Amino acid sequence: MSIAFIPSPSNGVWHLGPIPIRAYALCIIAGVIVAVWVAERRYKAIGGRPGLILDVATWAVPFGLVGARLYHVLTDPELYFGAGRDWAGIFKIWDGGIGIPGAISLGAVGAWIACRRAGVRLGPVAGAAAPGVALAQAIGRWGNWFNQELYGRPSSLPWALKISPQHRAVGFENVATYQPTFLYESLWDIGVALLVIWAARRLLLTGDRTFALYVAAYGVGRFLTESLRIDFAHSFGGLRVNQWMAIVIFVGGVIYLYRTRHKIGPDVLDAPVPVTASASAGISASAGVSAETSDDSGPAAADVSAEASDGSDPETSGVSDPAASGVSAEASDGSDPAPAQASTVPDAGTHHSPAAADGGADPVTVRTGGSANGQNGVGKGDQEPGGPAGP
Repeated sequence: MSIAFIPSPSNGVWHLGPIPIRAYALCIIAGVIVAVWVAERRYKAIGGRPGLILDVATWAVPFGLVGARLYHVLTDPELYFGAGRDWAGIFKIWDGGIGIPGAISLGAVGAWIACRRAGVRLGPVAGAAAPGVALAQAIGRWGNWFNQELYGRPSSLPWALKISPQHRAVGFENVATYQPTFLYESLWDIGVALLVIWAARRLLLTGDRTFALYVAAYGVGRFLTESLRIDFAHSFGGLRVNQWMAIVIFVGGVIYLYRTRHKIGPDVLDAPVPVTASASAGISASAGVSAETSDDSGPAAADVSAEASDGSDPETSGVSDPAASGVSAEASDGSDPAPAQASTVPDAGTHHSPAAADGGADPVTVRTGGSANGQNGVGKGDQEPGGPAGP
């Protein structure tokens, strides 16, 4: 036994009344929160729609949890099926047993569905989420520490992990300290997150290539930590199943990066242009002026337009003018009626419409006063010398 070691928690479950609070579940929840927060910040930084990452997470997280549990059950079926086994244990996810490859695979399907529903591209979303997913895995691995599971070979290193007797692997009952593989993988995942952030900026990676880099880097770390573990696992060809899966993940990521080597990033999305308060006020003011102008040109203006369309004078239309009739009669007899003298100075009978003072429709001058004999605008002094004054 090592003199210095990392102790294991004595308890991974606390009770709030009848409700159990499990450290394993808390680690997973904390990882999800961090992943969503990181992805949201990164997606908004490239012009993405605020709040979209949360919408995607509502699909990706449940799909990822189901995929993680399915992967574990399919790779270790003897734990749930067979003599003396209870298949209902499949649903007891709080006891541990999730597979990251399944979480990534089915979680990506959920994210794809969410992106299609939202009408956005999956690549930029995946690139924004990549470092957050790696950090979520780093946090989630501490759930293995609380459960005292997935440790490595016996070790006497100063950072070796002490395991309680009831949690020790078969054949190692007398060994107290082991390689803390949970810690190794947690630190590796943090390094992957930092690598992805750096590479995306330095190498101008698009979102899909950023996610491929994360997948490839995670595969390397998973292969190394799996080589240290001593818990039972199916194997063939001298390698554990998870090691083969890590190889597949790594190769797939590298192939994708090579095939898309000509793509240049980073992703830049078109963000909606915000309407400033001053611009909004200007638009409202313009609309108000238009409305006021339209209101000021009320029935009177409409009547004027209608009369003008008939070719008549809106000021004199419909007024019977005997003097004017007389002038027309004289013109028809060949006589030369005296032309009307237009006064440039408004007389006492001239009034201006108050609409002009209000800044509304064009002012209309209305002549309300007449001659002493009742003629409209023609006085006695307007008669032609030597000729009849008209009827």
